[in-house]
Amino acid sequence: MSIRTKVLGMVDVMMRVPPILVIDEILKIDMGWPSSGGGGGGGGSGASSLGATVTDAVTVEDAAGVVESIVSPASGGVGGAGVLSQSFGGLVDEFAKDTHISDLLGLTLVKFLICLLGLICALCIVMLWTRHLVMVYMFVISLGLTFLSHWSNVSALAIMENSPCILEDVLSMNTTRLLDTGSVVVAIAPHVVAQWFMGMLFAYIHLGPRYTILQKAMPVIFASPIILATLPLKPRMLKYLPLVADAVPLMLTKITLLISAMDAGKTVYNGYQYAMNFVSNFGLSALIENEWQRLNVPSVLRVFWTIRITQGFVSMMLRDEVNTTNILPTLQTLLVDGCGTLTAVLGMTSVISVISHYIGKAFQWYLLTFDNEEEKSLGTVSAVLFYILALQTGLTSLAPDKRFVRLCRNLSLLITALLHFIHNIVSPILMSLSAARNPSRKRHFRALTVCAFLVLAPICLLVALWRRHSPSTWLLAVTAFSVEVVVKVLVSLATYTLFLLDACRQTFWEKLDDYLYYVRAFGNSIEFCFGILLFFNGAWILVFESGGAIRAIMMCIHAYFNIWCEARAGWSVFMKRRSAVHKISTLPEATPAQLHAFDDVCAICYQEMHSAKITRCRHFFHGVCLRKWLYVQDRCPLCHEIMMYTDRTDVTDPNAIQQQEQAAPVPIRNREDNALDNRSRSTDENNSSSSTSASLLSSSSGSSATAAVGSVSSSLGSSNYTMASTTAHPSQTAANSTSASTTSTTAAVATAAASNTTHSFRFSPDLDVQD
Repeated sequence: MSIRTKVLGMVDVMMRVPPILVIDEILKIDMGWPSSGGGGGGGGSGASSLGATVTDAVTVEDAAGVVESIVSPASGGVGGAGVLSQSFGGLVDEFAKDTHISDLLGLTLVKFLICLLGLICALCIVMLWTRHLVMVYMFVISLGLTFLSHWSNVSALAIMENSPCILEDVLSMNTTRLLDTGSVVVAIAPHVVAQWFMGMLFAYIHLGPRYTILQKAMPVIFASPIILATLPLKPRMLKYLPLVADAVPLMLTKITLLISAMDAGKTVYNGYQYAMNFVSNFGLSALIENEWQRLNVPSVLRVFWTIRITQGFVSMMLRDEVNTTNILPTLQTLLVDGCGTLTAVLGMTSVISVISHYIGKAFQWYLLTFDNEEEKSLGTVSAVLFYILALQTGLTSLAPDKRFVRLCRNLSLLITALLHFIHNIVSPILMSLSAARNPSRKRHFRALTVCAFLVLAPICLLVALWRRHSPSTWLLAVTAFSVEVVVKVLVSLATYTLFLLDACRQTFWEKLDDYLYYVRAFGNSIEFCFGILLFFNGAWILVFESGGAIRAIMMCIHAYFNIWCEARAGWSVFMKRRSAVHKISTLPEATPAQLHAFDDVCAICYQEMHSAKITRCRHFFHGVCLRKWLYVQDRCPLCHEIMMYTDRTDVTDPNAIQQQEQAAPVPIRNREDNALDNRSRSTDENNSSSSTSASLLSSSSGSSATAAVGSVSSSLGSSNYTMASTTAHPSQTAANSTSASTTSTTAAVATAAASNTTHSFRFSPDLDVQD
């Protein structure tokens, strides 16, 4: 991206910030409604103080005084509660004090309608394309130059009102008084220069008719009241000079407004048509994503929030409220002011999103990994989580002291969520490192240090919180999330250790799948219990502490996705495992003589067979490999015949076995089988070791491992943590037939409820195999 493109993008972002500031100031005064006294509005005092300085009626005689009373506080009120809030509040009060409108509708309703109109206009301006946005700013600046010129002329005339006539001093060559530093000439000279430059700028940017003579005379028109005031005119005539000078630019602005009204209507209609066509062709989500990128919303919100915080900090410095002894109270005040309205919370959310994104980038750099999807979504998920927490807890409606406490609690929950996200980044790396035959020790060390950090950080956080705070519902939620992070890390480390041990073995480790199942079932059971605990904790908050529609909706989402769906998926896995173990138990075990006579590898995992199961079609497979195949179907991976014995006598009767051997057709290796063999061999060659391939077939975290015929894989999704919700790691199901038959039903159901793995199997595209 070139420098010119970056500069233009920055200018586009800066042009969209002022409408956001206007929206924020409107929300500060609660849309003109009387403030409830909690902590929602922040600009009411400034509005009332400015409104008291403005006259009750606007007439031609005192128009200059009205404009001066509105503009003057804005120029000198930087140290107040907010420049925009004071000026906007004063204008709203002035328009609302019109007696005729107030008699019809009422003062509060008029203020609300004005605020609503301003809010709609600001939103429309934010959504404009850059070309139209530039035209709006040109119109606003030209109008602002007119009012600024009027204020400057009024100020200059006030200086010249009780002073000697400048023309007489010039004609009499009274250089002493003319060149005196305190003379009138020196006082009005800046006003003359300012009027000249404002006239030139107005002639350059105004959108009205551009007549050559009028363009050249515009600086003279702007400075004409001061020039004419040097003549010996009556004081009554001097009051009308600024209005006469404002007539020409105001007339041009009015003509511009009339001409542009039709174009503005067409622009709005074309925008509506564009949105409808886009939605009909690509969908609403695509339209939102496209507009989000076009408007560069995150950058606009970040710049807006930075300007808002900077304005508050400068105001505090001008009031001498900032020094080295009160840095923390100053920071607290700025943070409280930075989340006082919905737009301010959006700005803070955008800043938190950037911080979270770079935290993910830092861990990604440390782990020497790139293009991690979890890191890419880290900033977005953190932003959504923080904003939902702010809405759920009513952050903007709280008093300043309570708002800061609530903000700290929300940030504590966000920190625990970040720890979960970091674990989701490091967990697949651990699994890939454990599967490598010649791994880099540096990468192992870095991954293990991140795991150590994920264990120590939650513990330190809990120790600090429990020492400073008494037990409460939010502290219980933070504790549950923190303990859950520790459990997940320990489960990942245990899985990593098992894979390393399997990589060091020279023979096939049939018990690996059982150990992995037990470890992950333990972790998933704990996570499932924490999910139930958090649901009841949220129900207590909803009923006895702070209710709300958003909290109720989030609880329903948590109950459905993190409790019901997890329990249903765990039960489904348990039933599949139980059914597979039962089917395997019906198959005969191969004797050493049969294995010696077979003298081949398992057709699923390509590992040597020290023990095997014999199917009805007389094919030999590892019991563990065949159990995973049975999760999908009951047909043989090689010949597609039914593998199970229909009658128990088929297994024990030697004559039946001999008849089956004679009657069993020799499997014809057709095109599908050849394709499967080719795929399995290429997959086996790409694996770093045959032992690792079997381990990954048995279980993998965050990835899928393909092996041999059928390309059996178990997909294990990583956890995504959102609002007060947890999801467990997928766990591979494995156990031998003896242990499965003696397991109690209660323990099995508890373990199955914690497991949320759905086993997916991938087949060759040439095969027509259905689940």
